[in-house]
Amino acid sequence: MSASCKERFGRHYEAHLKHLRLKGLQPKTIEAYARAIRSVGAYFDGCIDELSEPQLLEYFTDRLETHSWSAVKLDLYGLKFFYAHVLRKPWVNVDLVKPPKGQRLPDIVTVEEAQRLIQETHTLSYRVFFFTLYSLGLRLGEGLGLTVADIDATRRRVHIRAGKGNKDRFVPLPAMTLELLRRFWRVHRHPVLLFPNRHGGLKAATSASTPLDRGGVQAALRKVVASCGLKKRLHLIVLGTAMPHT
Repeated sequence: MSASCKERFGRHYEAHLKHLRLKGLQPKTIEAYARAIRSVGAYFDGCIDELSEPQLLEYFTDRLETHSWSAVKLDLYGLKFFYAHVLRKPWVNVDLVKPPKGQRLPDIVTVEEAQRLIQETHTLSYRVFFFTLYSLGLRLGEGLGLTVADIDATRRRVHIRAGKGNKDRFVPLPAMTLELLRRFWRVHRHPVLLFPNRHGGLKAATSASTPLDRGGVQAALRKVVASCGLKKRLHLIVLGTAMPHT
């Protein structure tokens, strides 16, 4: 990387990070868009402010050799953001990435399978968390972010904050879920978090500063899926799709 390219890239990359934060994007999106610029910067030796259409086509073609369609599309969106907000240049008017002809949808969990998964989850916090995701139809991050104040027992609804598209919404709260959450709260009694982390055990849960660890939750689900003998491509998003609200 030449000195001039290195200097410009560093300056542009810092500006990219600032714009991402100012737009109020989700942390995962910020990291993905930042990673996209680091990747294209490494590919072109830092000289990315005057890329031509053939160069971009070459880059994305090479990326598809080693990365999934979803990862490459994130790179594309990150680079488009960089052009618009940092370089302030029009994007190359060409479709660089097209979706594959066929798409595999995640396997759907039946009610019976969900019941087995929850029953086989022996750690209390994970068992209550999985049931809550399933009964409310939530994504992993939405469930982890739940607070005591989000539960509206009077109106029987839950306030989901900064969900998909960074939007708030309300979802119905089944009576069974409400009762389970009440019993679970009496165990940990955290004043804010509905699912405090397990680092210090239940005794320390009341003063935890963070919710359940995302990686720990995912690992627990994989373990339970294996113990149940399910062969489906199960994701926590899918876990929250099949149970009807009551």
